[in-house]
Amino acid sequence: MYRSNVLVCGGTGCTSSNSLKIVDRLKEELAAKGLDKEVNVITTGCFGLCALGPIMVVYPEGSFYSMVSVDDVPEIVEEHLLKGRIVTRLLYQETVQEDTIKSLNETAFYAKQKRVALRNCGVIDPEKIDDYIAMDGYAALGKVLTEMTPEQVIQTILDSGLRGRGGAGFPTGLKWKFAAANDADQKYVCCNADEGDPGAFMDRSVLEGDPHAVLEAMAIAGYAIGASKGYIYVRAEYPIAVKRLRIAIEQAHEYGLLGEDIFGTGFNFDIKLRLGAGAFVCGEETSLMTSIEGKRGEPRPRPPFPALKGLYRKPTILNNVETYANIAQIILNGPEWFASMGTEKSKGTKVFALGGKINHTGLVEVPMGTTLREIIYEIGGGIPNGKKFKAAQTGGPSGGCIPTEHLDVQIDYDNLLAIGSMMGSGGLIVMDEDNCMVDVAKFFLEFTVDESCGKCTPCRIGTKRLLEMLEKITKGQGTMEMLDEMEELCYYIKANSLCGLGQTAPNPVLSTLRYFRDEYEAHVKDKKCVAGVCKDLLEFTIEKDKCIGCGMCSRKCPVGAISVTDYIAPGKKKPAFEIDHNKCIKCGACISTCKFGAIFKG
Repeated sequence: MYRSNVLVCGGTGCTSSNSLKIVDRLKEELAAKGLDKEVNVITTGCFGLCALGPIMVVYPEGSFYSMVSVDDVPEIVEEHLLKGRIVTRLLYQETVQEDTIKSLNETAFYAKQKRVALRNCGVIDPEKIDDYIAMDGYAALGKVLTEMTPEQVIQTILDSGLRGRGGAGFPTGLKWKFAAANDADQKYVCCNADEGDPGAFMDRSVLEGDPHAVLEAMAIAGYAIGASKGYIYVRAEYPIAVKRLRIAIEQAHEYGLLGEDIFGTGFNFDIKLRLGAGAFVCGEETSLMTSIEGKRGEPRPRPPFPALKGLYRKPTILNNVETYANIAQIILNGPEWFASMGTEKSKGTKVFALGGKINHTGLVEVPMGTTLREIIYEIGGGIPNGKKFKAAQTGGPSGGCIPTEHLDVQIDYDNLLAIGSMMGSGGLIVMDEDNCMVDVAKFFLEFTVDESCGKCTPCRIGTKRLLEMLEKITKGQGTMEMLDEMEELCYYIKANSLCGLGQTAPNPVLSTLRYFRDEYEAHVKDKKCVAGVCKDLLEFTIEKDKCIGCGMCSRKCPVGAISVTDYIAPGKKKPAFEIDHNKCIKCGACISTCKFGAIFKG
């Protein structure tokens, strides 16, 4: 029995900041002090508060150390683990309250969260199956195989109201029911762990922090639909997730929880990994299955749907990581428990990857129906540097931008669709007053143009023509007629593309046209970018009365566009400088160099 447990985040974010070196140093220091038999060091998955990593939590005190470095380890071992004195300078300041330490659940970041899919992330060692079992792991699979019929399992998932967490939110139980109804000599259960949205890292974090939750859920799904084989399609860019999945699969085999005759019930189920090369289109279910088969990842026309003819033309179900992460808890706690959270048509919780212009970058899991304002200002800590909120992009390239007027809309599948966005996998990118919404639409469209598989003309050609028009607008070459042409083209692409990539690609353009049309018109009519982002519409100017004549801007200019003038401002000793706009490449080096605020862009 250990007297202390030290949990260190081993997720991708903290690992990139040397958290694994912190673990190694911690073990060395504990051994040197003779504490290695008293203090247990656990490498966990993501705690969620990524902005403060590397993170270390010491129990039983619950001390939450943030932004820990390797050099901090000797002090933590000496003061806290040896002498029992908490190192207050390293504590997450929101946990410090006079002479006491608040629990994490009392802090603003965690107070409104409800962790279901993330319940074990930051809690257990994801590379030890015993840790998962200690948290009721595989109890749901045991219950299903020994106490429930496949029909009862499907009905439980239907009653819970669980909808797919990876796209449009199709009812999970209904998908399982369709596949179960089709007879075949072989059926498949697939997991989409490709997660290609820019700024999204929810599924990766679940796999890194709780891989057995996905394996258990897939086995339950296999029992429900009559499948004996499963595939996890995970992108190769997630090396930690891939490593931990491989360990988890091997451990599950050793414990008899995957393979033949699971729990002595005669049920056989096995899982294999397939590594994706990072193609965004493979997030679409038929493209993913085509890729698993070893072919080029391209979508297939539907119908027939995968529940009838999916992987290898056999009945198949496909859910994403977060969807599966809810399954075992629904089985153990009952469908009523899950359905008690969320809204009428969107039950349970949703994990969001908070990114962009936000103080607390990280992972949050909240009940469906939580407002965007609560997520951004209460959980996320608001916008840095006192800037004003402008918009939030949900659903990645497939979603839309939500403006200030909809900050208090309850986030669920239907509400997001109603205001021109979508849930998607859960990426949530926050933008402030310094973002140009025309440039944002162009950024996402550039992504989808690059990621289009090219199989259908509306997506292959239509998105390219749409991007060309956006590029003209950001260069000051657009016309008012072009805005109407763009809108018409958007609806054509949505209506005629073969798969979800093309059908949703115009969403960022449509939502920004809907809510920020004034910015488009400023680009077209006034040839100005109000946010000062689009370089072709910018002009850098030196305010001569503020210029002290130091010449730093001139020395930093890479193209020699800044020269001295004959003008000496009142109270100044040296002549001011000016910018030759014909030479200026608008790199911004002059603004970042000037310490006197004499240079502005507009």
